[in-house]
Amino acid sequence: MQLRYSFRLYPDTVQRAALARAFGCARVVFNDAVRAREDARAAGEAFPRAGELSKALITDAKRSAERSWLGEVSAVVLQQSLRDVENAYRNFFASLKGTRKGPKLGRPRFKSRRDARQSIRFTANARWSITDRGQLNLPKIGAVKVKWSRTLPATPATVTVIKDAAGRYFASLVIDTDPAIDAARMPDTDQVIGIDLGLTHFAILSTGEKIESPRFLRRAEKKLKKAQRELSRKKKGSKNGEKARMKVARAHAKVTDARHEFHHQLSTRLIRENQAIGVEDLAVKALARTKMAKSVHDAGWSKFINMLEYKAARYGRILVRIGRFEPTSQTCSVCGHRDGPRPLDVREWTCTACGTVHDRDINAAKNVKKAAGLGGDSLRSVGKTGPSPAPREETGSRGFPTEPRAA
Repeated sequence: MQLRYSFRLYPDTVQRAALARAFGCARVVFNDAVRAREDARAAGEAFPRAGELSKALITDAKRSAERSWLGEVSAVVLQQSLRDVENAYRNFFASLKGTRKGPKLGRPRFKSRRDARQSIRFTANARWSITDRGQLNLPKIGAVKVKWSRTLPATPATVTVIKDAAGRYFASLVIDTDPAIDAARMPDTDQVIGIDLGLTHFAILSTGEKIESPRFLRRAEKKLKKAQRELSRKKKGSKNGEKARMKVARAHAKVTDARHEFHHQLSTRLIRENQAIGVEDLAVKALARTKMAKSVHDAGWSKFINMLEYKAARYGRILVRIGRFEPTSQTCSVCGHRDGPRPLDVREWTCTACGTVHDRDINAAKNVKKAAGLGGDSLRSVGKTGPSPAPREETGSRGFPTEPRAA
């Protein structure tokens, strides 16, 4: 299984300039490749092959007066930019044919120097390394200071340097890990739970526990509004305008990071404590078009469920998604009688069949567990026909904290 570990970078002034050149060169090669393909399509010709593009846009371009500055950055960065174009077109055509899952993709577009996110990628051929002092040595950039928040479990295959909208730099390292070793790190447990996600409480467990929603965006709204007003008063393209834009971006980044950390801590805890988890497959896109849109986006349900999914696959746990049309809020978890829909402001109700008084959310969490085939309090109740492990695919970036820093 492949995992992605992200670490904060602190380049100095010279290294920032070198990274800016690398971002710019990678962007130019990407745009040249898109333009070459689009020109061929407009002329009714076959798309140029990857080798032809590499020779024309990198090798020959370096010898020309107009593109001689491409030689100032690592050739691997430019080759990876061409590979990104190939992958973008491959995904576009697969989306057109219907062989790619997910929403339809448009054709690749040109990149801009004003894009909020800039990135370059180094493979093993670039001969990047981690120095004895714990710095990340990148070709034609130098040894960059890294904040190692945890130990790398294996030697990275690639490193992607990212600059986000808030002006921060990150190194994203791809690691190959053994799922069997990862699963051995988890404590043995046979507990199973169902989870009902909400807005008043972020998650309600079938055990009766309610986890409060931090509402990071709501808490930061006043500060965000003030920063946005200051930005709207600045002249576009001015230095003060750029300072105000960075202030807004940092405020949003702070909210995103806090939400991300909350999701990781909660998903890690649930995976550690339970062998099997049942969750509801929510229609987040539909809910995000209602009057609750801001609160739905603030909760970040999809991201949280994705974290549960990849961590379950990594650590040998079981995650079961039930259909979004399952009437978990309408059914009595004791007798199974369906009482019908109720307004959202009704938080408690009494079953007309058995007389049990239900907390709406806890009852829904119990029904989620039952619908997932996790009827009892332990995995022994699932039986041989119980749920199967989630697919072993990596969708996140963080695992469990280990030692404090890399060697």
